[in-house]
Amino acid sequence: MYAKFFKHRWQYLMILPSVVLLFLFSYMPMAGILVAFRDFQIGTSIWSAPWVGLDNFAFLHEPQFWTVVRNTLYISVLKFIFGFPAPILLALLINEVTHSTFKRFVQSVSYLPHFFSWIVVAYMLQSFLTLDGGLVNQLIGKAGGDPVFFLGSTEWFRPIVVGSGLWKETGWNTILYLAAITTIDPQLYEAAKVEGAGKMAQIRHITIPGILPTISIVLILSIPSLINVGMDQIYPLMNSANMEVADVLDTYVLRSGLQQGYFGMSTAVGLLSSVIGLVLVLGTNQLSRRINGEGLW
Repeated sequence: MYAKFFKHRWQYLMILPSVVLLFLFSYMPMAGILVAFRDFQIGTSIWSAPWVGLDNFAFLHEPQFWTVVRNTLYISVLKFIFGFPAPILLALLINEVTHSTFKRFVQSVSYLPHFFSWIVVAYMLQSFLTLDGGLVNQLIGKAGGDPVFFLGSTEWFRPIVVGSGLWKETGWNTILYLAAITTIDPQLYEAAKVEGAGKMAQIRHITIPGILPTISIVLILSIPSLINVGMDQIYPLMNSANMEVADVLDTYVLRSGLQQGYFGMSTAVGLLSSVIGLVLVLGTNQLSRRINGEGLW
């Protein structure tokens, strides 16, 4: 064993910084899980705080918590339904573009929004959708309609969140699928052309089966997002007018922990969310292996 370790010593040395960072920022913070079972307050340590057992999980009996859960699931399911197939479709379309210059242009334009922070995106949305002076409301007014309070509407909040997420991340998520498409043997397409298969038939019988393992892996990794809709996107757009539908688990934890000081309860919510996410990953991986024989492990 020592000889094998010595043989690959430089490889181990290269991955050592990553292992150290993983331990420091992923494993050591797990000690904070104890806060979910203690009455922790600022000024005390995790170890000296009184043990309260499952008292911090009393939020399970509060109607407000289940309203937050419903909002989280509603937004996450919408984002999954529209956001998961969108990069696959875009990758298939980009792959069919034959003009190399136009193809690179489309890829660059679709990738660019990913590099904008959600704060910048929220500012852009406010500039376009604000009730007083927003571009969209100006166009509505010129068309003879009444201004719409988009950012304060409970009906428009979810479409805005889903639409902005699609605009920002769809292009970036196509990179993985485009890379998977390049691994498909070109001779398969040539053979299909000889047999008289058109573009749609080639996509259906060659391209999609060729990238199906990648789709399965991305699906498994994206399932935990069903309980994590992204506070960095929701929080800048949330206000008192749309709080009824905008309050999700991430913002609930932030408000309860940092703003109201219920550290034990907010940690308990986060712990419960992590456990549910783990169960979803394990279940989805097992289901994927049964359906097409592909999984993360």
